[in-house]
Amino acid sequence: MAYPLFSGNCMVLTILLLVLSGLPCKAQLSDKTFYDTSCPAALNTIRGAIRTAVSREPRMAASLIRLHFHDCFVQGCDASIMLDDTPTMMGEKNGINNINSARGFNIIENIKADLETRCSRTVSCADILAVAARDASVAIGGPTWPVKLGRRDATNASVDLANDNLPRFTDSLQKLRDLFIRTKGLTERDLVALSGAHTIGQSRCFSFRARVNSNESIDPEFARSLREDLPCPADGSGNENLAPLDQVTPNGFDNNYFKNLVERKGLLQSDQVLFSGESTDAIVNEYIKDGSIFRKDFAAAMVKMGDFSPKTGNQGRIGQFCNVV
Repeated sequence: MAYPLFSGNCMVLTILLLVLSGLPCKAQLSDKTFYDTSCPAALNTIRGAIRTAVSREPRMAASLIRLHFHDCFVQGCDASIMLDDTPTMMGEKNGINNINSARGFNIIENIKADLETRCSRTVSCADILAVAARDASVAIGGPTWPVKLGRRDATNASVDLANDNLPRFTDSLQKLRDLFIRTKGLTERDLVALSGAHTIGQSRCFSFRARVNSNESIDPEFARSLREDLPCPADGSGNENLAPLDQVTPNGFDNNYFKNLVERKGLLQSDQVLFSGESTDAIVNEYIKDGSIFRKDFAAAMVKMGDFSPKTGNQGRIGQFCNVV
């Protein structure tokens, strides 16, 4: 008597499997061999272009890592940061943390143009950004990490999402925790490690004026030198004057950034809050004692970040240009 029931269950299961088989399946990112057949020159082309760009301007390494970061934190790693405005869309380039600040767009565009002559509409701008960030780190003496491939590019961008999802130089530690941990699913260690990208690069007076003209949690001589020698005075002048995020080794990927924090010489308020009597202090001290741990954690965090909501399979697009759909 059990057989009819068993047969009925099998029929239900069969129908369910047929229904599920008709649902769209989301592809996953692949390993470094993704372009081996479709565009064998892809990775070497990107690597060569990044080496050239960084050798001409070491600061570009920081800019390219930041560009990838600012892309991934806004609707995932989909090159949406590359899109220009249209009559119906104001893009991420106009975001508070991008306008007159984000750099390296031309490097990515030139790489894309080169690859289009080799294998048209094959390599996504999102993948170029991800690989370029890794190669920029290596070019400046930083760590390497495996970059998964197969991302596709966005068809839209949003200045509002950029403003809401990117950390600001005035953020408190709790605000950073909310963004990195609660919103993006990272850990506190990832937060500190990724902030360590500020061991290279520069920032505008506009972003640290309030800090260096205050007496809160900042070394007085360090603040004076930025106010007067840079200069970045309280009167609002010198907005575009640049200062290294790490004054000691501005073009070297090392752990001096964390040493600066202990000495109250973090350039940005969002840097200094990482060493402010909170649980992140222990991670900062760990990275000071052993820079290899920082490098390892930074690489691991970059891999995690590269997995943020990628468009794969039949999602998104792969066009001829990065800046227009």
